[in-house]
Amino acid sequence: MNRGIISLLIVFSSGAVYALTPNQWQFRQAIEVPEPGLVRVNLPAQTINIARSDLSDLRIVDADAREVPFLIDQPMPRAESTVRPKDFHAEIISGGTRLLIITGTDLIIAGITLETPAGGSFIKSVRVEGSNDQKNWRTLTSGDPVFSMGNGAAKLRVQFPEGKWQFLRVVVDDSRTPPIAWTGARLIIAGSPAPTEPVSVTIKSRDENPGMTRLGLDLGAANLRIASIRIGTSEPVFTRAVTVATPELSEEKLHEQTLSSAVLYRVDLNGKIEAHLDIPIEKQVYGRELVLLIDNGDSPPLLISEVRAERRMTRLLFFAPAAGSYNLLSANSQCDPPRYDLSQLGDQLRRAGAAEGRLSPPALNPAYDAAAGLPQGFATGAKIDITPWKFRKPVQVAKAGAQQLELDPDVLARAMPDLRDVRVVSEEVQLPYLIERTSINRTVTLTAASANDRERPKVSRWQLKLPQAAIPITRITCASDSSLFERTFRIWEELTDERGDKCADELAQETWRRVPNQPAGQLAASLERTPRSDTILIETDN
Repeated sequence: MNRGIISLLIVFSSGAVYALTPNQWQFRQAIEVPEPGLVRVNLPAQTINIARSDLSDLRIVDADAREVPFLIDQPMPRAESTVRPKDFHAEIISGGTRLLIITGTDLIIAGITLETPAGGSFIKSVRVEGSNDQKNWRTLTSGDPVFSMGNGAAKLRVQFPEGKWQFLRVVVDDSRTPPIAWTGARLIIAGSPAPTEPVSVTIKSRDENPGMTRLGLDLGAANLRIASIRIGTSEPVFTRAVTVATPELSEEKLHEQTLSSAVLYRVDLNGKIEAHLDIPIEKQVYGRELVLLIDNGDSPPLLISEVRAERRMTRLLFFAPAAGSYNLLSANSQCDPPRYDLSQLGDQLRRAGAAEGRLSPPALNPAYDAAAGLPQGFATGAKIDITPWKFRKPVQVAKAGAQQLELDPDVLARAMPDLRDVRVVSEEVQLPYLIERTSINRTVTLTAASANDRERPKVSRWQLKLPQAAIPITRITCASDSSLFERTFRIWEELTDERGDKCADELAQETWRRVPNQPAGQLAASLERTPRSDTILIETDN
């Protein structure tokens, strides 16, 4: 270790003079330090889960309960960037298209993203070569797929080993399909990596909605900085657009906030299997749950056998004056953040050699008062007179603690649309709750009965009877045995106004078509509003 680092650590270690009251922290973990000097401790998911999301409640104390200053090290990758090349030229050659790129940069290039206005679907393989004199060319990658699918899934990015290149040459294989127009490219400037650790992910729920699969994922801990997630599937060939979301509290309601979107695929390109199954996240997930939404379109649901995740590592750096046992304290909701002012030393400490401290699992502090930090009266609210409420429904609770209750159609049909009239009551006392609006859709099977009007023989009409009035239906999906048709369908209900007159109130209008030799897609329509009655009518002019 050089002299500059030694003097730095002497100044750093002089801060270990503050005494704490350790019993104000709920958990403690022993840190075994093998030798004096700079120590690095990797925080496990268990510790991150019980600490504050910003780790401001963490403290390190020595055997005499004196506070030891520390630095939080959260290595993050430097993000990639893109730049326009100096020049781009496309030309048709025998069996392919050649793209000549003058990069005009001395930056390290890690790939390119091609640009095309071509619509529809295509899949092609490309070869990329690099040169600094336009005479000697080196193959950087060969056989990589670029494609665009009708469902919006696309991959126009081609990666290759990082390097500095003045010229790039891309050869697109057009031997199997006609050439398409290529109008430009962007150079991918390399970022920098950062360490990760695997996260054990549990698939806790799976809901199949029309055209959409929703997976509920449990990360096992809160406050993790998730780098990416990866799906495991045995499907041989597929493309799917996917979205990752997390429940987020806003205006006292839980909504699903999108974290990331990606296109996952496994394709067969001239006998070569290419796959992309990772979804980049690079965000801190404050809860322990994620939602994975898979857009299936008209394809059957994708078989998912497992989901894996990687998290960014969080480490503590501190100077130990002596070998031995130290303690890491966590879970204090009342303490102020520490003020060590060590940020100016961060880069030097991260580059210095450090011994690895061995951290024990979190253990409950026996002197800690578990109820001391909880707000009084949280579990119950004010007394309530339930006389003004017309309807009630019992709730069966299997065990004490936090509960999750899905509101059934019976409750939703009788409650106000924003649920402001819903109360949870026990022994004439209100229980506080949060409303979580998820992306889950429940399916209600309806039977279509013919309801043709004799006075309108050219119109076909069907009647759908709902289980009860005012069920909040948002979408209707129909099935048909006909293989060839195109019709505009009107969806409506018959209501009675204040004078007792009946009137037709339209809910949706949709054009449905089907042609032979094409996959039978869904015949679906989204309703403009919730039906008020218990009967829906569908009609079309033949």
